Amino acid sequence: MADYAKIFKPYDIRGLVPAELDEGVAEAVGAAFASMTGATAIVTVHDMRTSSGPLAAAFARGVTSAGADVVDGGLGSTDMLYFGSGSLDLPGAMITASHNPARYNGIKLCRAGAKPVGQDTGLAQLRDMASAGTQTSVASRGSVTKRDLLSGYADYLKNLVDLSAIRRLKVAVDAGNGMAGHTVPHVFAGLPIDTVPLYFELDGSFPNHEANPIDPANLVDLQAAVRGSSADIGLAFDGDADRCFVVDERGEIVSPSVLTALIAVRELAREPGATIIHNLITSKAVPEIVIEHGGRPVRTRVGHSFIKAVMNERNAIFGGEHSGHFYFRDFWFADSGMLAALHVLAALGGQDRPLSELLAQYSRYVASGEINSEVIDQAAATAKVRQEFAGQPGVTTDELDGLTVTSDDWWFNLRPSNTEPLLRLNVEAKNDAIMAKVTDEVLRIVRNAPTAMETL
Repeated sequence: MADYAKIFKPYDIRGLVPAELDEGVAEAVGAAFASMTGATAIVTVHDMRTSSGPLAAAFARGVTSAGADVVDGGLGSTDMLYFGSGSLDLPGAMITASHNPARYNGIKLCRAGAKPVGQDTGLAQLRDMASAGTQTSVASRGSVTKRDLLSGYADYLKNLVDLSAIRRLKVAVDAGNGMAGHTVPHVFAGLPIDTVPLYFELDGSFPNHEANPIDPANLVDLQAAVRGSSADIGLAFDGDADRCFVVDERGEIVSPSVLTALIAVRELAREPGATIIHNLITSKAVPEIVIEHGGRPVRTRVGHSFIKAVMNERNAIFGGEHSGHFYFRDFWFADSGMLAALHVLAALGGQDRPLSELLAQYSRYVASGEINSEVIDQAAATAKVRQEFAGQPGVTTDELDGLTVTSDDWWFNLRPSNTEPLLRLNVEAKNDAIMAKVTDEVLRIVRNAPTAMETL
């Protein structure tokens, strides 16, 4: 019997295939989702994993058994699913495990208009309904209709960001054998871009490297390709192509916080005084730059369901996360790595400087990156850190998401993982020496806690 409590995560459904997530589970989730939403139709998209097509078909059987129709978008990225949900005003389901290894798969869900479904916005209810086999009793099944979403998706993005007048750019793209290999050729078609493609072949076994660009090890090939081809920029996407990471013309990795600041400035030029969302592990340069350009920065917890909710509440024009997720009001408040990439290409191609010079103005501090420590009693370790730092002169703390400690020259956030016995540390400071000192001090406390041990 499936362990629904295990595979239902805070933001989506993930599990080993078929041990934890099989076609029976997908069918039960499809039936429950149709019943929960009460929708007449649901749009589906799936990634390139070998299990994704069968799981999508099983999900569709569940939806149609509850009397709703399925609009089958076929192969695509997660932001293409959001396009389908938003443009058709239908709930949606994306069959993907994003950047997870090949043996995993999952289901990302949204309500009509690409509105998020998370633990507190329907996912817990859906878990209970699916595990209990609860669904609406219907007299007749729904039907499945195939629909091309890719061309409309590509056109929609290019209408949002005009690249027709940019200088010609050479762009290296590492698709990681994921869905960007399917979407990039359509989005870049007709643009003044010469593409240097890496791993565009759709292959859910990920034969070249993990499709997880937040890990620098997975950007090595892109960095080499940028340098070797004298490309103007490198773009890397994760498995379902909803996240985008950037490498400059020197092959140096660009911080997602720097990209958040760049895109925020572009959006504020279009709508002065607008609200910009950033999560609490984004560089403090982001709110500084937003204020300098007349915008209103709003700080949120980490996690897409939180950012989307706050964006909707504040009618924010744009939001960025340090994990490489970028959210746009004009994209139904949903995230799109491809749309973020187009903004960066437009900014780069609209002037003559290399990317590193263009972005220098948005990089003000040094950061540790996310450092994970395995700690069984996360609350106790966090309390020890709070105790040691809270009494220091000029130090403030808050607990919006984990523990954030701030001083004039540095800040750090220590927060527990939602799914693993990990504490995640992010440190930022005005120089390397201060950053290293604060990082070492926090890790000393955390890793001396009982049952703590270092993890990569």
